[in-house]
Amino acid sequence: MNFKKIYLIFGLFLAQMSFGQEGVAVYSDYLSDNYYLIHPSMAGAANCAKIRVTARQQWFGQDDAPQLQTVSFNTALGSNSGIGAIIFNDKNGYHSQTGAKLTYAHHIRFSRSDYDLNQLSFGMSAGLVQSRLDETEFEGFDPAIRGGDIVKDSYFNVDIGASYHYLDFYAHFTAKNVIKSKRELYTDVESSNLTSYLFTLGYVFGLNDDIWSLEPSVMFQAISETKEKTIDINLKAYREMDFGRLWGGLSYRRGLEGAQYQDRFGGTVKEQYLQYITPIIGVNYKSFMFSYTYSYLTGDVKFDNSGFHQITIGLNLNCKKDKYDCHCPAVN
Repeated sequence: MNFKKIYLIFGLFLAQMSFGQEGVAVYSDYLSDNYYLIHPSMAGAANCAKIRVTARQQWFGQDDAPQLQTVSFNTALGSNSGIGAIIFNDKNGYHSQTGAKLTYAHHIRFSRSDYDLNQLSFGMSAGLVQSRLDETEFEGFDPAIRGGDIVKDSYFNVDIGASYHYLDFYAHFTAKNVIKSKRELYTDVESSNLTSYLFTLGYVFGLNDDIWSLEPSVMFQAISETKEKTIDINLKAYREMDFGRLWGGLSYRRGLEGAQYQDRFGGTVKEQYLQYITPIIGVNYKSFMFSYTYSYLTGDVKFDNSGFHQITIGLNLNCKKDKYDCHCPAVN
C-alpha cells in the first residue's frame, strides 16, 4: 500500500471518528438553536414550536463526500408534554442511511410562577433507520463482497434523555441507541452495541443591561463499543436587536484518544488527535432563524483542506407572549 492510500484511509478515519454511529451524527449543528436534534428531552421545552432544516457538506470537489440533511419539528402538547419528529438522510461514500424518529417528552415545572424557569424534562425517541451499502462498483476480490448489489438493512432503536433548566443554567443527558440491534449489512464485522452517551452543561450571562449575553457550554460524548470520547468547548455571544437577535460563537472539539500513523519522511510513529475548530454565525429575524457553521479539521494528516460547511434554517411558530425571566435563548 503506498503513502497516498495510507493518508487517505487515515484521513477518512479521523474525519469520521466519533461520528460513525448509526442515526443522526453529532456535529456542531446543535449550537444553531437545535438542541432537540440530539436531546429528545428538549421536545416542547421552548415557548415556541420549532422547525429546523439543516444541510451539511464535507470536502467540496470530492466525489461521494459525506453529506447530511435533517428536518426536525418539536412543539409543546398541553402544559406538561412535548412531541417532535426528525427525518434525516446521511451519505458517506458507498454507505448511506435514511431514517425517522418520533419523540415524546414530559416536563415537570417546579417554579412558583410562569416567569421563573425551573424545569425538569424527560424524553424518549423511537426511530427506524435503513442503512444501505452500494456494491455496484466493487470488484469481487473479497469473498465478503456480494458483488453488484445495493445491500440494505433496517433496524429500530430508541434514544432516552433528561434535561434540567434553572434560570440561566441548563444540563442535558442523552443515551442514544440503547437497544442492541444486530444488523447484517457488513456481515460479522458489525457490533450490535450502537449506544453512545451525550452530556451537556451550559450557563448564559447577561451583560450591559441584557443587550449582550454570553453563553459558555461544554458537551461530552462517549461511544460505548469503541470507547471513543470527545469533548466540545463552546462559547456563544448574543446581541439583542430591534428585529430580533444577532449571535455568533466558536466551538472546539477534541478527541480524547489518538490514532497512530507513520511519518512519511522520517518514518517515525506519531499520534494525532481529532481536533475541530468551528466558528458559527446566526441571526433571528422575527420568527425566522438562519445560521452557518464552518468546521476545520486540524492536524498533519487529513483528507482535504476545504473544511465542512453547514447551513441551518429555522422557523418558530405559535410562540407564547409571556417569556421566562432568564437569559435562556434555547427556551425563550
